[in-house]
Amino acid sequence: MRALLSVYDKTGLVDLARGLSELGWELVASGNTAKALDDAGIPHTQVADVTQSPEMLGGRVKTLHPRIHGGILADRSVPQHLADLETQGIAPIDLVVSNLYPFTTSPSIETIDIGGPAMVRGAAKNHAYVAVVTSPGDYGGVLDELQAAGSLSDATRRRLARAAFAHTAAYDAAIVSWLDGDDPLPPTIHLALERADVCRYGENPHQAGARYRSGPGWWDGVVQHAGPALSYLNIFDADAAWRLVHELAADAAAASAGRVAAVVVKHANPCGAAIADDLATAYTGALEGDPVSAFGGIVALGGAVTDEVAEAVAAGPQADVIVARSYTPGARERLVARRKATRLLSAPSPEAPGRQLRTLGAAVLVQGPDDFASPPDRWRVATGRAPTDAEWRDLVVAWRLCARTTSNAIVVVAGGQAVGIGAGQQSRVVAAELAVEKAGDRAAGAAGASDGFFPFPDGLEVLARAGVRAVVQPGGSVRDAEVVAAADAAGVAMVLTGERHFRH
Repeated sequence: MRALLSVYDKTGLVDLARGLSELGWELVASGNTAKALDDAGIPHTQVADVTQSPEMLGGRVKTLHPRIHGGILADRSVPQHLADLETQGIAPIDLVVSNLYPFTTSPSIETIDIGGPAMVRGAAKNHAYVAVVTSPGDYGGVLDELQAAGSLSDATRRRLARAAFAHTAAYDAAIVSWLDGDDPLPPTIHLALERADVCRYGENPHQAGARYRSGPGWWDGVVQHAGPALSYLNIFDADAAWRLVHELAADAAAASAGRVAAVVVKHANPCGAAIADDLATAYTGALEGDPVSAFGGIVALGGAVTDEVAEAVAAGPQADVIVARSYTPGARERLVARRKATRLLSAPSPEAPGRQLRTLGAAVLVQGPDDFASPPDRWRVATGRAPTDAEWRDLVVAWRLCARTTSNAIVVVAGGQAVGIGAGQQSRVVAAELAVEKAGDRAAGAAGASDGFFPFPDGLEVLARAGVRAVVQPGGSVRDAEVVAAADAAGVAMVLTGERHFRH
């Protein structure tokens, strides 16, 4: 039996090569792989001795040769293939061990591998006779099976071939992405997604569900301290909550050092949020936004959870997930003791969102992330009265919350705390009515936000009648002048951002 070893990542190489050698395999190795075997005293033949051609072009050409690829690709059930090998003096290759230049971590022209993918794909194509191993994580299992059975099963070779094609597909996708640069909508998009978790089911029990990843992200750093396995909706909602609490926390830190944020999310929409001087107060404020909807929701806490914070959270309604930066041992014990069904997560900061994709049967909609392109210092006051400093702070919070709420959305904020959220309505007027109904008396003197412009003054008038004193909205309606006039008449300060934030 004959194995070809040509790897960039030398992890586990020596142990694999020694194990193969002890089983009587003949080893062929290229370049630095051969040097590693030399250093370990493991007998082998160099690729150049097989091909009778030296490596050239600085290593760009070494395994690209008929004596290598003929040995890999020969179909041993075809007599002519076997005759060709005999005529050319080519020995068959039964195992190819290869991993590629590190393009994904060090992208450049010189890390685009050519010979490696050619060998890997050739061996994977001919997996009826040839095994191909692209991951050091498979070395141990391959050796164990060879030691136990003397050969690899059809199922193993097929599994390894599937992994090999997935490996080269992901590699090519990374190269295409690099060549695309910053183009948000390139001519083609090539996704390589790795399954990270299998959910119990999808949104509903009759749907299968899993979490895949395109690269490193904040979910890779999550530690689950307690509770059942995460469901599809747990992951979806927790992601929304964790990203939103970081956006609010960044605004809070910019406005006043030491202020922190807490968010409660239900069905991917915030039902409560607050910014305060301490995390326990922020959580209490977030809960007060809509304590009924908070039951079974996701709680995101923008800071370290102390015993005091845990006491406040444990006294609140049952949460499906609590996610925070960290917990003291006492805090963890309190929450686990009182909330056994709650999934308790600690997590790093989320990565920046990237390109967004949504499937529509055979079609896919693609867009860039919904960033806040217009910061508050570029907003325009449209009314005669400008917001007070306190109103400005609440307008910023309301705008951030509104942008992360399903459209049509209206949000009312008072003292850094969401007091009323109207989400997912076909009518902006109805969204405003829901928001002020939830806010009740707390709407008096509060600030409001609308994710899209007011097409008529009626939505603004709903807020004004409830006592809202400052409103932020994108502007851009043909009736902006009427809406601004209605705000002036009601004594409401109105600010225009020049950008909308619809969310579907």
